[in-house]
Amino acid sequence: MIIKAPIDLELTQLSGQTSQPPWRQVNDSFREVVFVNEKPVLFDVRQSREYLDFDFTGDVSKKESVSSLKYIYDLDFDLNKFYKYLSNQAELCEMSEFCSGLRLFLAKDEFECIISSICSANNSIKRWTKSISDMKCKWGNNYFDDFYTFPDKSIIQDLYEDDDEESLICGKCIGNNLKSCGVGYRAPYMKKASEIFTLEMDLSEIPKMSYDEAFETILKVPGVGPKVADCILLYGFNFREAFPSDVWIKRIVSHLYFDGKDIPVSKVREFGMDEFGDNAGYVQLYMFHYARMSGLMSKLKK
Repeated sequence: MIIKAPIDLELTQLSGQTSQPPWRQVNDSFREVVFVNEKPVLFDVRQSREYLDFDFTGDVSKKESVSSLKYIYDLDFDLNKFYKYLSNQAELCEMSEFCSGLRLFLAKDEFECIISSICSANNSIKRWTKSISDMKCKWGNNYFDDFYTFPDKSIIQDLYEDDDEESLICGKCIGNNLKSCGVGYRAPYMKKASEIFTLEMDLSEIPKMSYDEAFETILKVPGVGPKVADCILLYGFNFREAFPSDVWIKRIVSHLYFDGKDIPVSKVREFGMDEFGDNAGYVQLYMFHYARMSGLMSKLKK
């Protein structure tokens, strides 16, 4: 089945968005198990010219499967309209050339996105995606012959942090702890996040909040600073006005808009939200990828 909305599937999958690791690549397709109306569904998605083609296995209707994929790959977003927006701004006009077909890759599991975003802090894309994939294989549920969902909050809450804690309590270590998945110092933050969203906060309430209220709520989670909070709100809860800002976005924005002046990351975030409005999330996504692909990032490193 083809959904007629332009997308570069591989670019979107591999762009490092912290909603989730890339889906499993099998030949020319990407496969993953997704819960659709609380039922597990195995999707097999692939590129068909400029569109997304897919098959699915699971007890849901074609309409439900299309709706799920349209959300995850943000296929209702009008890319051509966005490209016109970019082309009308001198600083952004080249970006669609380097990022054509790139879309938001939205969370199929909001809690997975929270843990993925925490794991991504001061980490490479390769390392954090492996850590999250390892967590799924160790503690998630297995569907459709070896496809795993992300473990429930209650499971992570009860895990040991590291080898020492596991050995002390169990008398031996079999790798049943968070640090065995390479999350490092982020392990206690992940455990605390699982406790908070099990006992104190209801994830389903966050989309009902204003952006500012949701931002302040997410900041209460240990290990979550402004950049991670904005990643969670953008990729996990579809807040389009979020503008995740770190040292790289700071350098890019400074180069494009402020003649290379050294400005605080907090000011870059405010600038992005004010300047780009509801396009902020997409502009940030395109800005970062453009800098990587155009050579600008290498230039800014020097």
